[in-house]
Amino acid sequence: MNKALTTLELKVMNLLWQEQKAQVKELLSIWPETPKPAYNTVSTMIRILEDKGYVAHESKGRSYFYYPVVQKNDYQKNFMHNVKQSLFSGSLNSLVSCLIDNDRLSDNEIKELKDLINKAK
Repeated sequence: MNKALTTLELKVMNLLWQEQKAQVKELLSIWPETPKPAYNTVSTMIRILEDKGYVAHESKGRSYFYYPVVQKNDYQKNFMHNVKQSLFSGSLNSLVSCLIDNDRLSDNEIKELKDLINKAK
């Protein structure tokens, strides 16, 4: 799971995480943006995701149903760990400071962050 996902691969994975199991045509039917990519484009992305170990499939007759092998939470944790290590020299403080500096936090978000910190203690 150390292979990073491209933007298009991540869009496909988000749909698979949402649906849990789907055919390419089903993914296209719920594609969130227009124009939708071509069927062959999504099919190719699925094969690449299988090669990377993120997706597997099962056959039913002549149909292929794809499902995520890597759970979204696991990908998020691994991705953020890699970002922290590679961009912030392993410093959680630097990572959080960057996130806070770039976004204006609401009072509610500040409270939620404090609650998370207290829970982690």
